[in-house]
Formats: sequence, C-alpha cells, structure tokens
Amino acid sequence: MAENKTLPLLPLRGMMIFPYMMIHLDAGRERSMAALEQAMVEDREIMLTAQLDAEVDEPTRKDLYMVGTVAEIRQLVKMPGGTIRVLVEGQCRAIIRDYRELETYAEVEVEEFPDPVDTSMEMEALTRAVIHQFEEWVRLSKKIPPETLVSVAIMDDAGRLADLIASHLNLKLETRQELLAAIPVHDRLETLYQILTRELEILKLEQKIGNKVRRQMDKIQKDYYLREQIKAIREELGDKDGRTEEIETARSLLKAGDYPDLVRRVVEKELRRLEGMNNMNAETSVIRNYVDCLLDLPWTNASEDNVDLAEAEKILNRDHYGLEKVKDRILDYLAVHKLAQDKTAPILCLVGPPGVGKTSLAASVARATGRKFVRASLGGVRDEAEIRGHRRTYVGAMPGRIIEGIRNAGTCNPVFLLDEVDKLDMDYRGDPSAALLEVLDPAQNRTFSDHYVELPFDLSHVLWIVTANNLGNIPRPLRDRMEIITLSSYTEIEKLEIAKRYLVARQRGQNGLSAKDIRFGAGVLAEMIASYTRESGVRELERIIGRACRKAARRIVEGAEKPIRISKKNLTDFVGKPKFLDTKASRKPQIGVVTGMAWTEVGGTILPTEVAVLKGKGKLILTGQLGDVMQESAQAGLTYIRSQSDRLNLPQDFYEKDDIHIHLPEGAVPKDGPSAGITMATAMVSALTQRKVRSDVAMTGEITLRGTVLPIGGLKEKVLAAYREGMKTIILPKDNEKDIEDIPASVRDKLEFVPVESMDQVLKTALM
Repeated sequence: MAENKTLPLLPLRGMMIFPYMMIHLDAGRERSMAALEQAMVEDREIMLTAQLDAEVDEPTRKDLYMVGTVAEIRQLVKMPGGTIRVLVEGQCRAIIRDYRELETYAEVEVEEFPDPVDTSMEMEALTRAVIHQFEEWVRLSKKIPPETLVSVAIMDDAGRLADLIASHLNLKLETRQELLAAIPVHDRLETLYQILTRELEILKLEQKIGNKVRRQMDKIQKDYYLREQIKAIREELGDKDGRTEEIETARSLLKAGDYPDLVRRVVEKELRRLEGMNNMNAETSVIRNYVDCLLDLPWTNASEDNVDLAEAEKILNRDHYGLEKVKDRILDYLAVHKLAQDKTAPILCLVGPPGVGKTSLAASVARATGRKFVRASLGGVRDEAEIRGHRRTYVGAMPGRIIEGIRNAGTCNPVFLLDEVDKLDMDYRGDPSAALLEVLDPAQNRTFSDHYVELPFDLSHVLWIVTANNLGNIPRPLRDRMEIITLSSYTEIEKLEIAKRYLVARQRGQNGLSAKDIRFGAGVLAEMIASYTRESGVRELERIIGRACRKAARRIVEGAEKPIRISKKNLTDFVGKPKFLDTKASRKPQIGVVTGMAWTEVGGTILPTEVAVLKGKGKLILTGQLGDVMQESAQAGLTYIRSQSDRLNLPQDFYEKDDIHIHLPEGAVPKDGPSAGITMATAMVSALTQRKVRSDVAMTGEITLRGTVLPIGGLKEKVLAAYREGMKTIILPKDNEKDIEDIPASVRDKLEFVPVESMDQVLKTALM
C-alpha cells in the first residue's frame, strides 16, 4: 500500500541509487548539506533522485527525474574543506508528488512503492530467465566474483533480485533510471531481461573480435615459425638467408676486377665471415658496407692523361685569362709526365684573394689533363675523422673525404681539389691539418691508410690542388709539403678582358638573355670596374653585370624594344649610383697624413695614416686597433726621430712636451703587420716639422732604430691596390726592387718606383 511522506531532497549528479544499495556519497553544495542535516534532525530519511543534467549546480523541479529512492542515512561525517560524506541505504522506490523550495533546502512530498510479493509461476519463470542471463553475463564478462552469483541464486524476492542485478551492470544513467522507474516488478524483470540479452550480444561480439585478433597473432607466430624453418632448409642447401646471390655477386666482381692481392684476401675473409653469420646479427650490415666499399674503390683503375701539350694549353687559355705562372706549371707537369709516367704527381697550393679563379682553375686543369675532377671543401672542418674516416667499430662509420672522393671519381688519379685549406679548425676530436700531412706528403701518400678501409691506398698518382686565401694560416709542416703558387689581384685591364670573355656571356645565360637582347656600349664595362668595384677578384664585378642583365630582362618582359642598350649615360638606371666617385689621390697634400700600403687575405689595400701633435707630457697614443707588430714599428719610428732631432730641426725635448697621436682610420678593423714602419715614421716627421706630404705617394717598408728600410712581402698586391686608388709614386725597400718585374707591365709603366735604403731617402721623396 503506497504511502505519502514529506522528506528533504538530495539531488544526485551523474548517478542514481537502487533500493537495497548501500553507498557513500559526498555532498558539497550548501542546499544538499542542509537537506542532509535536516534529515538527521528528523527520522534520518531522505529522498534521492538524479539530475537530468549533471552540470546544473542549483537544480529545480524541471531539472530532476520524478522517480527516485527513499534512503536511510546510516552515517554522516563532516570532511575537511566543508564537505559532508554520508553512508546511505536505499529503502524503496518513490515518486515525487509535490516539490517545495525552502530557504536552505528543497522539500518533496513523495509516494512510496514497496515491492509486493508475487509467487506466481510466470513470475518464477521470468525470475529464472533473468538469473540465467545474468549467470551467462558473469561468465563472459568475468567482472564479478562468483560469490555474487550465490547471493543472487538464493534470493526469493523478485524485486530485490532485479535491483541487485541492475546495480552490478555497467549501464548508462538513462538505462538505470528506466529500471528504477519500472515500478511493477514484472515490468522491471522484463526490461532487465532485454538489457541482459543486449549486453550478452555485445559481449559475444567482443569475444568474437578478440578471437579474430588472437587468430591473427597466431598466424603471425606461425609465419615466423615457418620462416625459421625455411632458413633451416636454406642452410642445409647452402643458401644462408638468401645471401648466396649477394655473396656470389661480390666474388664475381672480385674475380673480374683488377684488385691487389691484399684486397682480395681481405674481401674473401669478410665474405666467409658473412656466410657464417645469422641475419639477425647487427654486424652483417657493417660487413656488407665494408665489402662494397673495398670493391668500389679504384685500386688500379686510372684514367688516361691527355699528353697533348698544345691542346692542354688551348683549354687552359680558353677557360682563364692571365694566370700565366699556374698554366706554365701545369704544362711543365704534363711534359714531365709524358717522359716519366710512373713519377708522382705534384701538390700545388694556389694562394690568392677571393675571386681570382683558384677553384675554377682546378676544374680547368682536370679538363686539360683529361682526368676526373673531385672537390672537397675543408672550411670549418674540425674532426680528424673527416679526413681519415671512422673506425668500423663506431655506429654509422664511413670513409673519410679523401677515400670517398676517390671512390666517387672511379679512378685512382683524379684532379683532387682541397678547397680553403687555410680555414681548417681543430678541437678535442683531433687536428685535421695533421691528418692531411700523410695525404699531401709524396713520400707517404703511396700507402695512405683510412681508418675505415684499414688497407693502404696509393694516392701518389692524384694531382692535388690546394687553395688558400692566407698562406700564414696554413701550418708550417703542411705548407712544407706543397708547391706554393701565388695568384695576385687582377689589374683593371685584366678585369676588362675577363668581363668581355666570360662574365657578360655567363650572366646573359643565367638571366635568360641572348647577345641580341642586351648590348653593353663602349666604356661601360670599364666604368663598372672603375666606379663600382675595388676588389682583387671579379666576383663583385660579375654581380654588377648580373644586376644590369636583370634590369634589362625586366624591361624586355614589360615590352621594351630589343636590344636593351646600356651606355655610360644610362648606367645608373641599371646598376645604381657609383660607389667610388673619385679616388683618394684627388685630395691635396696635407701635414701628418701619409698613404701606406698593406696586404690582407682579400688582396692588397691602402692604409691611410694620420698623426697629430698635441701639447702634453710626451705620450705616444696609438688608435685604430693596431696589433703588437705595428705598435712596435711606431715605437721604433719615434726612437729614430728622436735620434735625428738635430737633422730634422726639432727641439731636443720635443718628445717630453708634446703628445703624438697616431691613428689609422677604420678603427673597427684590426690591423697588424711589419710593413707600416716607414709610413708611421714619415707621418710623425711631417706632423712635427709641419711639412706636407705628397698625396700621390704610397709607401711600404719596415724601419729599424737607425732608419734602415727593411724588405716586405706582397709587393704586387700592394702596388695594384695603390694603383686602383690613383697613386703615381711608390716608395719601396731597395731589397724589393727585384719584385717590380712581377707587376703587370700595364701598371708598371704608369707608376714611378722609388727604391730606398734609409728613411732619409723616404723623407726626401715624400715630403714637399
């Protein structure tokens, strides 16, 4: 018989409770805690019902299911943080008939529905069917202990049985609420039977999928077992894991090729090791790579040299303008090789500023000699293994750049270019320059040993060409093994010829133009050289020509009439304003200002030197980032002036009352070298005696305390730089007079050279 009660309401989020269930609940909402406290004050009964939406914090009647469970509070504990943990036990189903919102909690009037006892045969049959389905579900799911089945089987209350089974099933909230709302026991059992039947079908489907996956895994294991059996059969037949064909191929190559006996023995040994190894052994791939490397190396395969000197000279002259010394040296080598073919090849070191054709010259040498060309850039290399290779015990080991280059060339006598050898570095992994000693030593490179190959390889037939910008950065032991050939800066005449013969045609082709599309007028290229470039090589000149070609290409695309003509008048429209409007020679003679000359890695340059005399205490001030050598030259120059103060009509104590400030402009650029002694001394004499210095004079040379002028290096580079700056007279040490003949006649004829032995001669020429 249904009864009506008025009870506090506790809404549940994401869950619901069946009758006869005992569960812990945590309440944190204020109205929920107030409802629990009110229930404890009364008869410890409370109405539990689930929310339709668990996200609602303050539910009202429309947010709740109307069927819930009347529960008894068995235990209530207040937890830290202000929440309440309560142990409740469901009593019976109930329907909310009335809902009232009080000040602190919600109160509902409920109608209870206790389960009646039904002993009919239909109910017993339905109960047995549900129990049977549940037992099957427990057997398949294996999620519930067998003890639960015992408690279910002995239960004679059909309603309680249905609720107990429903509480063990992992069902959605809506399905659980559907079972709770089924108040008649008969309807509840039918609904539960349908749910169990559906769950069983899902479990059987999961079991089917699991069996299928297991069968697939069994198949994989079976295939693995069969493959292992095939391996065993192949081993019995002499075919070890399918490697027979690969090993036989290697043996046929070894038999057909011309290999040294030592190489044959090592390859055969490695192949026998490979035959006896399991394919799972990680060393098999190492042996395969090693054998491939040995078979790929051209131990005796040499390309035939082109010994036609006339044809070789024609190729060299066609590819490069000038560079007569290098061409003569190559032709000398070819002549010697024609007479004595078994002699070792030379090791040439081309030293010069960037852009003068060192790298491209090596490629031309390869064409002229008919050899393969290999290039290895050494700039920034700091690991010795880059040269000698890695030990095969390391993971990812490979040959060094030398052996790999020979391997790629396919011949044992290519032209091998080692580019930028002066930019080698070193660290804790070794010194690459030391590893090059064996490569570039004619007495040792017949038996060069790479760490990966571990067999001597003959490098004596390789024509080595090494390039560098600065000879001083090459270690002396390495430099001693090479024949040094210096490539100097290009003169304006040489640049003009190079531009006409090579640069214009190359830039036309790179920018999609033909000779009919663009025309350079008379004097345009010379104007580019004079007003837009002041470099030793021709790279910047080629960039200027390329810029003009790109502008012409754009005009053609926009519909301009062909050909596009570039003249001296419209040159600025194509390449912009000139960078060098006039030379420093156009300035007037000044006091304390002298033009020196210096050599750098990128060629020669002028070194303007300024001196100012100030009242002070005899200090010598040096600015402009001068190195130790230049500072010592300044001190030596000042000592010379002090010793010659009577001849120069200077007061005996001038160095005590005056400060002398020497400055070299472009202070951000470090400067050092032994060739600025007479320059700084001349500038100091000019400033102290108030005599002007000729503006068309450039000078170079070191000074001693007695005024002797010592010889210097790099005269040709320095003179060409001074010539580009418009100088007319060159003061140089007497001992360097023999180097004047190295300067191109086109420049030499336009300059006056004044060889000097002492500072008296320097001052006589430079001071006005």
